[in-house]
Amino acid sequence: MKTLISLVSFIGFLLVILPGPLYKYGIVDLGTAFAGFTLGMMAGGAALIMLLLQALFKRQTLTLGSAIITVMFSAIAIIMPLSMLSKAKSVPPIHDISTDLKSPPEFVAIIPLRADAPNPATYAGEDTAEQQREAYPELQTLTYSQSKSQLVEASEQAVNNLGWELVNIDANNGIIEATDTTVWFGFKDDIVVRINDDGSERLVDIRSKSRIGKSDLGKNAERIHALIKELDDVLGK
Repeated sequence: MKTLISLVSFIGFLLVILPGPLYKYGIVDLGTAFAGFTLGMMAGGAALIMLLLQALFKRQTLTLGSAIITVMFSAIAIIMPLSMLSKAKSVPPIHDISTDLKSPPEFVAIIPLRADAPNPATYAGEDTAEQQREAYPELQTLTYSQSKSQLVEASEQAVNNLGWELVNIDANNGIIEATDTTVWFGFKDDIVVRINDDGSERLVDIRSKSRIGKSDLGKNAERIHALIKELDDVLGK
């Protein structure tokens, strides 16, 4: 009995842990990967119910070690998908975030890399902008006193520090493009930094967009915040 319960909980654990790597390396499609979360939660819940029944009716077969293992695996199988679901409900279902919503920075060198991506490189539109204004009002154009060349160098350093893949640097036009690959699922999200002169100041705008998925679970906004912080650190602000 305890072996069966532990096995069911372990299967639930695998069903929520493995979909990411299996999708990342092209073994399963995204729909199958997400289906694994549902099955994993079901297996985790079933294991906890079986554990409860064992404790009530076959207590003599229950051991502390097997109970701890079952609870641990089942908790992961249940909590991880619920956490993702909770995150999805707490942020708008958008995947294109920019500090400039009227004239978002445009991708240039990254466009060919997104040729087969479900989400086009063009900006998602006013509906997305409205949802961003409500969810992330703090994301605005940044102002710096450093020269354009200094900001290009600082942005390049910030991108490297964050471990993103540097795709393009156009120092003359103040454009830096990069790609960030998520660890678990291997999703590729693209970033563009645009630096413009405005009298004695420089205006810096950042855009981050997912190649796949309707909702980014807030990842693109988090990425822009991370880049801003890293850029400020590099500049010593």
